[in-house]
Amino acid sequence: MKRFQKLYKTLILLPFAFVLGCDDFLDVNQSPNSPEKVPVSLLLPSGLVGSAFANANELNRFASTTMDYLYGAAGGPAAWDIYNTDGANFGNQWRFEIYGGALTIYESIINSEEAADASSYVGIAKIMKAYTYSIATDTWGDVPYSEALKGAANTQPRLDSQEDIYKGNAALGIQSLFDLVREGIVALNTTSTINPTAFSDVVYAGDVARWGRAGYTLMLKLALQISDREPALATSVINEVIAANDYIVTNAQNLSVNFGGSVGSQSPIYTYNNISLFQNDIMASTGYVNLLNSLNDPRLPIFITAPTGSYVTYENGFTGTLAPVANRSKWSAAITGANGVGPVKLITNAQRAFMLAEAALILPGVTLPAGQTAQTLFEEGIRASMALAGVTAGNINAYVAANPAVVTLAGTVEQQRAQIITQKYIAGTGNGLEAWNDYRRTGYPAFAEHLNAVGIDGKRPRRAQYINEEVQRNPNFTPVVLPNVNVWWDVN
Repeated sequence: MKRFQKLYKTLILLPFAFVLGCDDFLDVNQSPNSPEKVPVSLLLPSGLVGSAFANANELNRFASTTMDYLYGAAGGPAAWDIYNTDGANFGNQWRFEIYGGALTIYESIINSEEAADASSYVGIAKIMKAYTYSIATDTWGDVPYSEALKGAANTQPRLDSQEDIYKGNAALGIQSLFDLVREGIVALNTTSTINPTAFSDVVYAGDVARWGRAGYTLMLKLALQISDREPALATSVINEVIAANDYIVTNAQNLSVNFGGSVGSQSPIYTYNNISLFQNDIMASTGYVNLLNSLNDPRLPIFITAPTGSYVTYENGFTGTLAPVANRSKWSAAITGANGVGPVKLITNAQRAFMLAEAALILPGVTLPAGQTAQTLFEEGIRASMALAGVTAGNINAYVAANPAVVTLAGTVEQQRAQIITQKYIAGTGNGLEAWNDYRRTGYPAFAEHLNAVGIDGKRPRRAQYINEEVQRNPNFTPVVLPNVNVWWDVN
């Protein structure tokens, strides 16, 4: 614990130091060749923190409210609860967590003077660069990618299409996210004289082999994301991952970012939920609690608090008088992390099992390992999630035996897909972005639209609107794309 507290006191502001040291206002123009020579051992944890903030901070509150994990009681969450979004939202996430934070730092590692001797650091940076770019493109659609992070050499980078970001486009000099991850995995397997340590690697404490598993599992996630748009490509990548047989298969291998337990070093999800001035802006959603109750799910009392002995929640979009703050149900320490140490879970073992189950169901060309089926993987995902939540093995076995209709895939392909995504949704509690991604591409879980919904058409946003500052300064961001327009992979 002291290791993380000391680390974060030193590093939590590193992303902002990069921003403040640049003459350009917006971080899409941050130069990875900045004269500041920060050792890769200090850059890496700051980059990992930046990616965790991008996943678990304001974008997560937006997506978690939109996707019925949370009810927006006040402030920004109350607006998102009725789908009220615009270009004034998420500027800090774009500028300081994604482009001016994590991405600039990963690029600095890749281009550092130490890179030739620090291939393991470079490998991690490339994998996490791909992950962080996936957050950007999945949230906004077409974004600066191949021309981003060039500093003064290109102050108005073009927007690459989401299709090109995922698939690559050699004619335009655009590398696919898949190839970026592949390069990262190759770098991890290259001899390195400078390697991450328990101090610098706040995910795997210097275990490079587990980073390789994370890279392959990220490829699985990216492939499934485009599976409805590009089933042949998705099938090819998923089979590549399965053939490599080097992906996350235990909870101990989860791609999760650890934080410190002292004020100023705690995870964003903990800080907002428990100690910030805005902690009362969010509470648990009735839709979420009703879903878990309907499934007799033992994770409900683990994930959600009940200060009065009963769950005090509201239906999303409710505008009446709320219960006193002290009585409201919220996310528990199982989601926020006790004392703020997290971890922020980016990709998990349960998520991997559900992804393979869905792939086997919807992509006939996927070849699973011997003995595995969509059904076995579906149950594996449920068990892995319950175990991670702290449900005992005996209680997991009892639940499976007592609830065959919940743990057994049945019906049409679409009905089975709904079962998989619903359980993946529960397992992913706390990671609203993944649930929003899954909802947009599949339509599941099939929650009703919120009460009093406004927005463009009274339906859940399909993307975030470009931030106002970028629209004003870079003509490539016009015309404005509204939140009801599907991103490329969203064919639902």
